[in-house]
Amino acid sequence: MSTQAATEDLAAVIGLEVHVQLETDTKIFCGCSTDAADAEPNTHTCPTCLGLPGALPVLNEGAVEAAVRLGKALHADIPERTTFHRKNYFYPDLPKGFQLTQYDAPICQAGELEVRVEDRRRDIGITRAHLEEDPGSLQHVGGSIDTADYTKVDYNRAGTPLVEIVTEPDFRSPDETRAFLAKLEEVLEYLGIYDAERDGSLRVDANISMVPASELAGEVDDATLEEANRTEVKNISSHKGAQQALAYEVTRQRNAIQRGREVEQETRHWDESRGITVSMRSKEAEKDYRYFEEADLPPLEVADWKQKLEIPELPDARRERFREEYGLSAEAASKLTSTKEVADFFEEIAREYDPDLAATWVADNLLGELNYRDMAVTDLEGRFDEFTHLVELVAEDEITEKNAREVVLREMLDDGASPDAIVEAEDLGKTGAGEVQAAVEEAIDENPDAVADYEAGDEGAINFLVGQVMQKTGGSADPGQVNGLLREELDG
Repeated sequence: MSTQAATEDLAAVIGLEVHVQLETDTKIFCGCSTDAADAEPNTHTCPTCLGLPGALPVLNEGAVEAAVRLGKALHADIPERTTFHRKNYFYPDLPKGFQLTQYDAPICQAGELEVRVEDRRRDIGITRAHLEEDPGSLQHVGGSIDTADYTKVDYNRAGTPLVEIVTEPDFRSPDETRAFLAKLEEVLEYLGIYDAERDGSLRVDANISMVPASELAGEVDDATLEEANRTEVKNISSHKGAQQALAYEVTRQRNAIQRGREVEQETRHWDESRGITVSMRSKEAEKDYRYFEEADLPPLEVADWKQKLEIPELPDARRERFREEYGLSAEAASKLTSTKEVADFFEEIAREYDPDLAATWVADNLLGELNYRDMAVTDLEGRFDEFTHLVELVAEDEITEKNAREVVLREMLDDGASPDAIVEAEDLGKTGAGEVQAAVEEAIDENPDAVADYEAGDEGAINFLVGQVMQKTGGSADPGQVNGLLREELDG
């Protein structure tokens, strides 16, 4: 960047390369299991994923289907024919010395994903999404990548199906990248092609350039980006990490330019523990990879799959439907569509009971308690009927909402007991109308000062009397009913 540019206001131009592990049982070019979470290192390997001489790749159909579904969700073009290439580079986690990937004919091209950043909606361009194999994983012992005593290599991950999603340089702030990654992860989960719990399931490389703010009036042209050296930040593994890494890089590059120093075109590593980026190597150019077509894999023709393969209702569409069909607020609809599992659970309850009651119980009560315990709805798999029954007890007026929320729900999550067992053990069944009426009369007789305060216009006194009745009924009376009975007695 020129010295003149150093005196101007600077703006960030950011593009992402998002590597997503696809949820398949076996690797992309061999039959090795992808379920290696608790496996010993280098036990989920074979001659193909280790690149041994004579081993031939066989393409995983499930990975191709997942990529096509993603293309549909991103409104991308899926070409008539796509091919695989060898991308040549030497690194310890790449056993063959090359990576099988797609080069000039990716399976998805020219898509977009709409994101919301604060109150603004933006369409982020997707240049391409292509299939490739994951390298192995490195474990740096005794420090980070630049300070480790030595590095171990585990090839269990090598050959896991990846789709690499490359965006246009459409981001202008780290916050926008975080919003995009959160939205992308939502879409991937709804499609059922991605497991966020799998180690390394989503990894991000970010390309960032600093350009004069005056150049951003319209689209950023190639000449502007060519002049501003691009830095690539690799090995980012979370939404928050991407935001932090890019915020650091924006500051680092802006400071360098304002001091009259040139930003190097290089690849940098995000060291999350120290909150800094560290130089790894000079940035490779495309020619350095010496791409050539993979002779052992025939061209892939999948254009007709776009018509045949179905995708589910995606998050944005489901949020809008929830607002229209169930009359939910934008906030409630957003909470209830945060994951497909949450949305499915809500709809299961809303079909049987009042949607407002279902929304309150799932969006506020259940999700609130789960978040407090660092749990997810998926942790309740196999117990959904029990939680639906708890809502039924409230809907049928069998227990008070307060007891259901503060006693039954919490004990269900903490102890695994059923709602009926908790209600019986804690004697939480609603008190009969006659008992409630008797408790109301006793509370009035025993608290003449509160009665006098109420008659003098002190509305707070009624809350005190409600509390006295609730104590007498062991919390099993309905507070709204108690309030009404008290007012009838006092006003009569």
